Order: sequence, then structure tokens, then C-alpha cells
Amino acid sequence: MVWCGMAMYDVVWHSMGQYGMVWHSIAWYGTVWCGMARYGAVWRGMAQYGTAWHSMTWCGMVWHSMAWYGAVWLVWHGVARRGTVWCSKARCGAVWHSVAWYGVVWHGMAQHGTVWCGMAHLTGADIFRSEWGELLEELVQDGQISEEVAQENSRLNIVGLVGSIDNDFCGTDMTIGTDSALHRIMEVIDAITTTAQSHQQTFVLEVMGRHCGYLALVSGLASGADWLFIPESPPEDGWEDLMCERLGETRSRGSRLNIIIIAEGAIDRSGKPISSNYVKDVSRGGTPSAFDRVLVGFGRGNMGSGGVTLQKGAGGWGTPLLPSLCLLQRTCWLRGGSDRLGPAVPGRTKDVQKAMDEKRFEEAIQLRGRSFENNWNIYKLLAHQKPAQEKSPFSLAILNVGAPAAGMNAAVRSAVRISICQGHTIYAVSDGFEGLAKGQIREVGWHDVAGWLGRGGSMLGTKRTLPKTCMEKIVENVRKFNIQGLLVIGGFEAYEGVLQLVEARGQYEELCIIMCVIPATISNNVPGTDFSLGSDTAVNAAMESCDRIKQSASGTKRRVFIVETMGGYCGYLSTVTGIAVGADAAYVYEDPFTIHDLKANVEHLTDKMKTDIQRGLVLRNEKCHEHYTTEFLYNLYSSEGKGIFDCRINVLGHLQQGGAPTPFDRNYGTKLGVKAVLWMSEKLEEVYCKGRVFANSDDSACVIGLRKKVVAFSPVTELKKVTDFEHRLPQEQWWLNLRLMLKMLANYQISLTEYISGKMEHVTRRTLSIEKGF
Repeated sequence: MVWCGMAMYDVVWHSMGQYGMVWHSIAWYGTVWCGMARYGAVWRGMAQYGTAWHSMTWCGMVWHSMAWYGAVWLVWHGVARRGTVWCSKARCGAVWHSVAWYGVVWHGMAQHGTVWCGMAHLTGADIFRSEWGELLEELVQDGQISEEVAQENSRLNIVGLVGSIDNDFCGTDMTIGTDSALHRIMEVIDAITTTAQSHQQTFVLEVMGRHCGYLALVSGLASGADWLFIPESPPEDGWEDLMCERLGETRSRGSRLNIIIIAEGAIDRSGKPISSNYVKDVSRGGTPSAFDRVLVGFGRGNMGSGGVTLQKGAGGWGTPLLPSLCLLQRTCWLRGGSDRLGPAVPGRTKDVQKAMDEKRFEEAIQLRGRSFENNWNIYKLLAHQKPAQEKSPFSLAILNVGAPAAGMNAAVRSAVRISICQGHTIYAVSDGFEGLAKGQIREVGWHDVAGWLGRGGSMLGTKRTLPKTCMEKIVENVRKFNIQGLLVIGGFEAYEGVLQLVEARGQYEELCIIMCVIPATISNNVPGTDFSLGSDTAVNAAMESCDRIKQSASGTKRRVFIVETMGGYCGYLSTVTGIAVGADAAYVYEDPFTIHDLKANVEHLTDKMKTDIQRGLVLRNEKCHEHYTTEFLYNLYSSEGKGIFDCRINVLGHLQQGGAPTPFDRNYGTKLGVKAVLWMSEKLEEVYCKGRVFANSDDSACVIGLRKKVVAFSPVTELKKVTDFEHRLPQEQWWLNLRLMLKMLANYQISLTEYISGKMEHVTRRTLSIEKGF
């Protein structure tokens, strides 16, 4: 019985005996479910907690032989990193067979809930739920179930996990698969950019999105595209001449590359399609990004196990709080402080297409949500230079401090351009605070930062020097250049440096200016934000390296790899990378461990070697323990595993710091740069009096950060109270809640009652429409 590659596993087929194993239905309906670069991780998260099945769509549910089976951990091991079709999915009409809905009743799924993925699947699920009563009546009439059983299963409960690369489902900020699609697009754009630098060409790139321009919009924002076509906002009549004029302007200023991005469903004002056949379907395949792998678990609850946990503990199914068809929504890209359960609203998603068909384009953009609208407005603001209405009296300086981090250049670019739009004079400082002390300061213009979006590292140059070593020279140059606002982009040194400047205000009046810190470090250890620029790129770099390391062991049995990651004392990189690659353990400073824990991990790997998965992966943060070093772990595992498995060490080192920024870091840096400068402009207006700026309040020097879903400005003086300066860490770390899930996914025996699944919040159409988003 060879089906979907399962013959090699000892699969326990759930309660199949009494129905017989008749598989001929499979040939009729083709591929079975799951599919794309997004579902592997979802099912990996679910398979250990509840019941999994391959054929949950209205297509796949039509199995003559009851193809439901219990989830086996080994079957789902390692699928999180697989791209495209693993179990396959299929779109087809609603073909119903009595065995399909009888199976739902017989397995008790109607009462406990079922989990569905994908927008089309949720639409079908809604149809299935609406017809549920009639289907039960048919089963009773056919004598297959009794009236009592029909009454017990009178309500069908469904939780939806949205998977779509188009990100076109209303009610969730990010669908599973979108980030992976953006990775594929940006890889193509980066390759095009390299080619075009020597050929001086214009490239037209068509990306997927038949009814939604999200992929085109965000990739345009991340690449600094010269022109963008999306179905929600068609160009004005005569756009051809205007586009050629603008492209000619950029060429006359020395640009060697022009990029035009077209969404697959782009139209003009009359509804006529605008298309290109240059590049198509580059966005669907490939390996899932780290974000998509851990999107199912990026927070206090994960979307896979969280859905099953929700079903087990719902209690209130069918009430106004928990309608029978719900959507488990990830309302924050980064931190799952509030997973939300709300009514699935496929109708609201269709309202967007209806608005576009009726040429109500501005309303269509608003219906996409505040995040989409914000992306569109920022793109329009930064794509082409617009003269400021009036010259501002303010001068701002931008500098990078600390170790290089991907996304720094994107933040500098957006900050420079929005400052010019505001009419400010903008200075770039080389080599951080040291360059500010030495006078390495120059005025920059709009085109000086062209092409910076996709570049890694720091184009300005960065050093770890703190202001206290050269305070008087810094003050002298602040006075000389009349700097009234200081934007510092960097890691813990940037935060600590601004804090030192604030504390020196009593001695130097010149430091009574507006200051803002944009956190940028792969360690993600800056207080005041849940997520720092560069950490997403670093996680993806570590994940790709670990994937290769694990792949190298595919032909070598009984081997354990011990991989050391960067991050200082902060274990964020190790933890999130561990979840993304399916590590067996991840040792971090924030989660103390003893020799007994190490012994338990060795025993766990010993047991694992007796299964079909005869390899292991252990991650260690570089400063997780003073005595249990990487070398110590290698010796311990080698000694205790002697005769059972052997060990190898890999130190990733600065590999995690380099490379081009991910789409997320490019867009995150762009948005933070814009938000920071707008905030500084507002503050400068408040404290400007009689031709000078004087700011000495606590809220005049802040760290900008994303906290849950809100962009917040936190005064550095307040953050000082919650900072561990010895270990360079915030005293509270949100991601520690992910640690238990990491153990769950490594198949440790952890009770669901111990798992912090996050607060479930009721969502209505009104809350969806007024939410600000980022």
C-alpha cells in the first residue's frame, strides 16, 4: 500500500478495520490535502495533539473507505521545512458522499471541532456547516445513525487556519505562506538588480495575486520599485506617458536600474487587464521561510496546536462568543500576545472584489485593512521625490551604532526621504558616535540613498563606541552643525548611548534635543520592542544553515549535531530557530538548565535513535552557561551516546549577521524609519520656541518599537528601570513562552494544561474595521 510516500512508516490507521481499506476513490479526486509552502508546519504542530487527516476539504472528504487516521508523530516529523506539495491539496466542487459526513459524526469531530486551512477551504467549510442539518437528516433516514446520535452532533464546529500566499483573507494580518512568497519574489528582484547594474535596463516583474495586490505592494515597498500596479488602485488614464516620464527622470539622475512590478490581477480604470509575461509563478514554491514555519507558533499559542487546544477547551461552541465557524487569527505578525477567535468572514473578503468590480477603488483599499492601506501610502510617499511645501528650520542627523544588522539601510533610506519630504535638513553620520565626535558628518539627498533597501550591513558604517568616551567632542559637533534631532539606528549600544546623552543633559544644554532609537540587532535584546531589525534575517540565515546540516546527515545514521548560535546572553535566535528547524533542544541563558536536564536530553535522543529518525539537532546560545560550553556539550553527548550515536559541532558565527535583508526586515525598517521621523517632527514642533529647540522631558528621547501590534515610543529613562545592563537584556522576554512549544514539537511529554495558549478575544466586524494595524 504505497500512498503519498507513507509506505515507509508504521502508520496507525485510525479505526479503519471495520470499514475496509478501499482506496479507489483517491484516483478519482487526484491529490490529497495540505500543500504549498505553508501547511507542513501547521500539521506538524497539530499532529501531536489531536487527530489529523489528509483529506479535509470538500474534495478530499469523499473517501469511500473512511480515510481518517490518527496522527503519528513520526509521520509528521520534518515536514515544517518542506515546500510546495507534501500531501497536496485540491480545489474542486462540493461533491458529497454519505461516508464523508458520517465519518465526521462517527469520529466525534462535529462536537470537538475540526480544523481547516486555506481561504477556499473555509468557504467550502461554511457551505458544509450550513448544510449540516440536512446531511444529518439523510443519515437518519438511511438508518446509518440514530436520532440520539444526530442530536448529539447537531452542531458542526470548525476552526479556520488561513493559508494563502495572496494574503487576501479579511480578519487576519498575515496568512500562512505569504512571507515565503515574498522571499521568493525578493530573491528574483535581487538577482535582477545584480544583472541590471551592468546592462542599464528596465525590468517588468509580474507577481501572483489575481484579486489582491498585497504581494506586489509589499515587494514594491521592499525593493523600492519605480512603478507599481495593483488591482485595488488602478493608475489614472494616461499613465503610460507619466510612467515613461518618471523613468526618464530617474535615468537622467544616474540610475542604472528601473523596476516595474505588476500584480497578476492589475487593471486600469476601465477594468482592462494590465499584464506582463516576463516573470510569473515565482512566488509559490521554494522552502518555507522561518516566519511561515513559526507563524503557527509565533506567540503564546500556536495556530496549529492552538486550534486543537481551542477545540478541546472551547466549552462555549455555538454561543455568540464562539460561533460554529471561526477563524483563529494571528493579529500580530511577531508576538502572539492575543490570538483571537472570531467569526470567519469570507463574505467580507468578497466585498473587496465587489468594490473593485464597481470601481470603488479607494473603498477596496480600506476594506483590505489598515496594514494594507498603510503600506500603499508609504510606498507612494517614498517612491518618487516630491518637493516639500516649505523649508523646515530643523536639522536631523542619522547614525548607526553597534554591530551591523540587516534592515539598517532600509531604515536610513526611509528616514532620509521622509525627512526631505518634511523639508528638514538631513545629515548622515559615519561610524556611529565615534564619527559624530570626529565630525564625519555630511548632508544627504534623496538619490544618495537609492538602492539601499536590499543591501545588508551598514552603508553608513557602524561602531560600538559609546558617547561617554568622547562626550565633549560630540557636543561640539552637535552645536557646530546645529543638530536638533538625533536618529540612532542600532542595537543595545544605541539604546545605552542615547541614555548616556540624556543623562548628560544637565551638563550640556546642546543635548536637549529630540532623540529616537530604532532597535537593529540580530540578538533582539533591546528593551522597548518585541522585535529588532535584523533578527528575522538572522533567524532565516540560521535556519537555512541548520537545514543544510540536517540534510548532510540524511545518509548518515545515528548522528547528533550541536550548533552554536550568536545572540550574546539573549536566547531569542536559538529558540526561534529551534522551532523553525525542529530542534531536539535549545539551551539559552534565560531558561536555566542543570546536568539533570542535559541527561534527560541525551536519553531523549537515545530513544529517538531507535526510531526511523536517526539524527538529532541541538542548539546552544553562545553565552547560555558559563561552564556548559559548546565543547562540554560535545564531550558529554559523545560520551553518553557512545555506541548509539556520534556528535559533530557547528559554530554559525557571523554567518547570521550577513546577507541581504529578508522582505520582512526591509519593510519593517522602512516603516520604522518613517514613523520615527514623523514622531521627531511632531516633537520638534512642540519644543520649538523663539528660533531654538529645547527638549529635556523624559518623552523627548525614546525607543521606537513594535509591542504586540502597536508601534510604541518608550522613554529611555523608563526603560532603564527594566533593563539588565550586566547581561544586556530586558528583564522580561516575551518569547520565553515559546519554549514549552519547542519541547512539544520535539516530542517531549508535555501536558497541554501547562501550555500558555494566549488570550482568546472575540472579534467582530466592527473591531476588524477600526483596528489600526502596522
